[in-house]
Amino acid sequence: MMFNDWKKEAYKPEENLKYLNKGNDFIDEDEINSALEQNRNASADEIRRIIEKAKKIQSLSLAETAMLMHVTDPKLWDEINAAALEIKRKVYDNRIVFFAPLYCANLCVNNCAYCGFRSENTGEIRRILSLNEVIKETQSVLDTGHKRLIMVYGEHPQSDINYMVDTIKAVYSVERTAPVSGRLTSIRRVNINAAPMPLSHLKKLKETGIGTYQVFQETYHKKTYSEVHPKNTIKGDYQWRLYALHRAQEAGIDDVAIGALFGLYDWRFEVLGLVAHAAELEKQFGVGPHTVSVPRLTHAAGSLISTKSEYLVSDNDFKKVVTVLRLALPYPGLIITAREKPEIKREIIKLGCTQTDASTKIGIGAYQECNAGEELSSEQFTIGDARSLDEIIREVAEMGMISSFCTAGYRCGRTGDTIMGMLKHCVEGKFCKLNAVLTYREYLDDYASPETKAIGEKLIEQEIGQIKNQEFFMKNNGKLFNDFMKNYEQIKRGKRDIYI
Repeated sequence: MMFNDWKKEAYKPEENLKYLNKGNDFIDEDEINSALEQNRNASADEIRRIIEKAKKIQSLSLAETAMLMHVTDPKLWDEINAAALEIKRKVYDNRIVFFAPLYCANLCVNNCAYCGFRSENTGEIRRILSLNEVIKETQSVLDTGHKRLIMVYGEHPQSDINYMVDTIKAVYSVERTAPVSGRLTSIRRVNINAAPMPLSHLKKLKETGIGTYQVFQETYHKKTYSEVHPKNTIKGDYQWRLYALHRAQEAGIDDVAIGALFGLYDWRFEVLGLVAHAAELEKQFGVGPHTVSVPRLTHAAGSLISTKSEYLVSDNDFKKVVTVLRLALPYPGLIITAREKPEIKREIIKLGCTQTDASTKIGIGAYQECNAGEELSSEQFTIGDARSLDEIIREVAEMGMISSFCTAGYRCGRTGDTIMGMLKHCVEGKFCKLNAVLTYREYLDDYASPETKAIGEKLIEQEIGQIKNQEFFMKNNGKLFNDFMKNYEQIKRGKRDIYI
């Protein structure tokens, strides 16, 4: 397909018009800057009031969020950090969900200043996976133990909506035998990280059975956005990207995901941008973001801004980003990625993180054995945590947290406004706990090393004890608990992919 024909199909900014307010979008920079400037000196009592509000699973205002970010008292930060973990456990219980990214192509028509895939990076080795290569990549990911993928595509005519549909179907077609038990396994849910799309394309995407559609605004600051995204590219249109998830909701995709690339502009502004975005989605559709991601700039080949930006976020401030977002938006999942080094991930997980990737490879075709030594010249950015899934699961267990591969919500109708209501009323986390144990049992029997299995067995015993002692699970003569235990015993005997 010729570029102009593809662009005409893929880029329809007129679809934004219905969402604009007299031509203006919902990111009000004056309001954000005012919130940051006028809320610098909140009292300890006011901060504690905000903490208590967040612990009731109520979203915070821009002003309240700004007050948290301006706290300087270390003792107050201890209270904020403790509240973040309490909120996470209240909403999502004691578990971390794992996934793996699968990069399908690094062809891209855009020229983002921070990205190794940008069109002017002549050092990038360009590649697009064939369907057979996608199948091989999926087999390699399955061999590590993953059950959910996020598929990543550059914006390009060759990786158009038809390619996405075909590759998603290819992933779902793959079955593999687990290396330890020999049980049959497959990817149970595909999420998507892709460019903004028009309604017609989003409807095709929904029909493939995806889970979450993820589009990061990168930066909510309009001047910075225009500086790092040239105007002669599709991505240079701020509003086309800003309303990508509005169009997705309109197309029937229940679960959408937001994020910002921290380091392009002041992290405090970006946090308020995310809070404003979540509020706008709730206002328009009654459903906030399913997840919020907080990637930080890391080195990308040939990108000066990726290492020299004046807004690079320190480790200490990055912890504040995660903690404040956990309080400001207490219901969405909060994703920390393999961009971060292991020591930072360990600390972030204690601040309210709910999801992370593992065994991550971001080169095109890098999961296949022949590409195990993939170089930076074929990667979008630098990862900080290259550890195996088994290593990270063992570490999480040592921290007292259970690993989850649950995809039950997508298949039980617990999506969109249904799951939002359950999260806000702290009910979904109860089902998360049950399904986490079931999928963890699968992992321990099908993939775990002896060391990981040993600590996992103790953790499962502890989790089942907690379930048995919670009133929620023992109502109606313990029906829910009994159903769970029947499923658990069936999994121990070899049955797979059963959930509550």
